[in-house]
Amino acid sequence: MIYPSAHRWACLRTAGTNYTRKCAVLLVSRLTSLNPTYFLYNTRTGVQLLHNLLIVFLDTYTPVTNLKILQIYMSISAMDVNQDAKIKLQDDYEHDYEPLKRKYVEANQEQVFTFYDSLSTIEKKKLISQLSSFDLSNINQIVDRTLHPPKSEQNGNDCLQPLPDSVTASIIDSKTEDIEKWHDLGLNLIAQNQVAVVLMAGGQGTRLGSSAPKGCFDIGLPSGKSLFQLQGERIKKMQDLAKKTSGSTSEVVIPWYTMTSGPTREATRKFFEDHDYFGLEKENVIIFEQGVLPCISNEGKILLESKSQLAVAPDGNGGIYQAMISSNILTDMRKRGIKHIQAYCVDNCLVKVADPVFIGFSASKMVDIATKAVRKRNAGESVGLIVSKNGKPDVIEYSEMDHETAAAMDPHHPGVLKFRAANIVNHYYSFSFLETIPNWLHRLPHHIARKKIPYLDTKTGIQVQPQKPNGIKLEQFVFDCFPMLDLSKFACLEVKREDEFSPLKNAKGAGEDDADTSKRDILQQGRRWAQAAGAIFGNDSNNSAGLEISPLVSYAGEGLEFLKGKTITTSAILK
Repeated sequence: MIYPSAHRWACLRTAGTNYTRKCAVLLVSRLTSLNPTYFLYNTRTGVQLLHNLLIVFLDTYTPVTNLKILQIYMSISAMDVNQDAKIKLQDDYEHDYEPLKRKYVEANQEQVFTFYDSLSTIEKKKLISQLSSFDLSNINQIVDRTLHPPKSEQNGNDCLQPLPDSVTASIIDSKTEDIEKWHDLGLNLIAQNQVAVVLMAGGQGTRLGSSAPKGCFDIGLPSGKSLFQLQGERIKKMQDLAKKTSGSTSEVVIPWYTMTSGPTREATRKFFEDHDYFGLEKENVIIFEQGVLPCISNEGKILLESKSQLAVAPDGNGGIYQAMISSNILTDMRKRGIKHIQAYCVDNCLVKVADPVFIGFSASKMVDIATKAVRKRNAGESVGLIVSKNGKPDVIEYSEMDHETAAAMDPHHPGVLKFRAANIVNHYYSFSFLETIPNWLHRLPHHIARKKIPYLDTKTGIQVQPQKPNGIKLEQFVFDCFPMLDLSKFACLEVKREDEFSPLKNAKGAGEDDADTSKRDILQQGRRWAQAAGAIFGNDSNNSAGLEISPLVSYAGEGLEFLKGKTITTSAILK
């Protein structure tokens, strides 16, 4: 066995103990992500050795450094540095193995142990750790419900109605004084540090031709700003506006909770760090990770990705509720005194983050959940609709509604569709409602997505890349909890599409919901703001010239009086 020399050991010990407590916390965090077996080396010598060796390399965070950490960790794990620790490791995983395997055998999922005997000690522990993280009985119930759904008590005759007027309002036709009242109330709540925002940013930009998190995507603006930067700067501007308007002498803080997934967490953290958190304080930008669920074969079997790992997939944007518990987000909100939360998806370049009008509207209604909607373009648009379903608020897919119903016109509002409230995944929650998540989380349904899922063939041990859908991924939707509310505790605010909704879903050149349309909508919004402030766009007969106005200059068109009388001839940037 190779042991450090006495001199080297002394140097390493000194290096380790001279680091700050913060570095120690970072070390534990990194070791947790590398392998949980670290915590099984619980004797003083074992912990001391791992701690002092690894912490030497925590002075930087480059990929090379991370590789060094991993290499040293794996080397140390193979050493017989402490016989008691080795015995403890052996005993612990063997102690867990038998009852765990029994559970999976009884659940008819024993195939996950097919290659167990051929695994190394570390691989065995890795597999046991992953298998132990899932509630197997719940997984089997979910699989059974999704593959063999019970017949609806409504027998397909759900009663669908538009939301009643009592729970809705529209920016399009509301009185100016009402909108100002909501705005002032929301701004006051922000100034009191009672408002937080939660960003759902677990997706990668695969459809956009990028493997990076979707929020990192540059939509082609003159400034080159990413979606993350646009949103972060809007938060910064709203903090400044709230502080200035309220005359507060203390700092106004809007915590930004960013939910990532396994593939996007580290890349998101690094992007935020590289961009100095877009002017926000690091401690107020909290990155957390949504959970995963096993991928299931068409026969109901849990699939393996490798001999020591299950095939898993993120649990959908509805995983936000479980993640807020498991990542202690609710605990952090409680400590900060948060009362009102806005949650939204990353792919909307026009999103009004920490929107005081929306916060004020929702708070004035004293509801548990509120949502924004835009007016559906036409009967055939493929969007989810916010409706009353069997007397409860709900979101239904466009495919759930026949064409005749979808095309029906509103008898009280000539020229608009009866069912027109298109869901844009922009929601308000009262903190008091989010505190009840443990009471209803188990009732949320799971939805299936049939996919081509790479897997390890348990008969041959060969990796398979299927050519057609061979299994299902399980996911939850963020709106699955809506039907748990009475309509009296729900509200919907219709907003202008051109001001608040331009999703990025398709590759450049698609002509719809792509980088070009996102860029166009940002520039045209800036043009409207500038014209409202008195700017003139010359030599532009086809209205093509636009203006990018930095969120740090204006959040929603305010503060642009200096543009009055100015002439703008080409697309430009105002920063």
